[in-house]
Amino acid sequence: MFSHVKDLQFEAKPDGPDAAFARRLQEVLGGKWGEMTVANQYLFQGWNCRLPGKYKDLLLDVGTEEMGHVEMIVTMITRLLDNAPLSLTEGIAEDPGGAATYAGENPAHFIHGGGGALPADSNGVPWSGAFVTASGNLLADFQLNVTAEAQGRLQVARLFHMTDDPGVKQMLRFLLARDTMHQNMWLAAIEQLKEDGLEEMPVPEAFPDSGEFTEEYGYTYLGFSSGTDAAQGRWASGPSPDGKGEFRYDDNPRANAPEPVLPPGDPRLYGTNPGVAGSVVNTVKSKLS
Repeated sequence: MFSHVKDLQFEAKPDGPDAAFARRLQEVLGGKWGEMTVANQYLFQGWNCRLPGKYKDLLLDVGTEEMGHVEMIVTMITRLLDNAPLSLTEGIAEDPGGAATYAGENPAHFIHGGGGALPADSNGVPWSGAFVTASGNLLADFQLNVTAEAQGRLQVARLFHMTDDPGVKQMLRFLLARDTMHQNMWLAAIEQLKEDGLEEMPVPEAFPDSGEFTEEYGYTYLGFSSGTDAAQGRWASGPSPDGKGEFRYDDNPRANAPEPVLPPGDPRLYGTNPGVAGSVVNTVKSKLS
C-alpha cells in the first residue's frame, strides 16, 4: 500500500524561470539513468524479490524515495517553465536575449505538457520501461544499481555546472548527497549478501563451474591490442576477486575453431547462396510449380 505525502523531501523551487535549463533537467527525470528509471527499477526488484525481510524492505524503501525524487524534479521543471515565451516575438519583446531562450526551449513542454514536465529525456525521447532491470538475482541487480547511481550522480554533477540559479543548485546538491548514500548503500548490500552466504561471484554463483573450460578460459585475459600495457593491470595477474582462480595474461590469443562454412540456405528465403544462380532459380521454380 502506498500513500502520498504532499510535502517534498527537499525544496524544488528555482530563483527564476529558465525554460532552456528545464529541458536539460529532463535528462535526470526521464533519461536512461534518470529518477524514473531507478524508482521503477528498485520497486520492481523489490516486488519481485522472493526473500522477505531486510533486502525486500531495502529495495522498496529506496524505490519509494526515488519516486519522491521524481516529484521533486517534475516540480522544479514546471516552475522553471513559468513565464516562458511561447513565440519568438514574445521572447524578444520581454528580453533582448529572449530569442536564445525561445530557441533553447523544448516545444513539447508546452504543446504536450501544457507548461509542465514530461516523461522524457532532454532530447524529448520518451522514457522506456526497457531501461528497467529486475533479474531476480540480487547480486546482479545490486551491482547494476551501483552503476545506475554512479551514472545518475555523474549527470547531476554535470547539470550543476549548467545553471547559475541558487535554488536549482540547492536541490541538485541534495540529490548529489542522496546519490552518494545510495552508491555506498548498494555496495554495502553487496557485501551483506556475501556475508549472509546468499550470493557470491561470479553471477550466478549457483551455476556449476564448467570444469576444464573454467580452468582454461575462466581467468585468462586476452590481449588483442598492440603492446602489453594491459598486462600491468590488476586483471592480468594475481588472484581473481571471486577467490576461485588466478588471472593469467595471454598476449597471443589463438583461434580454437576453423573458419565456419555454412550450407546453402532454403531457396524459398531468397538468400544469396553459393553455387550457380540458375540452379537456385530452377529449384525455386520447381518448388512453386
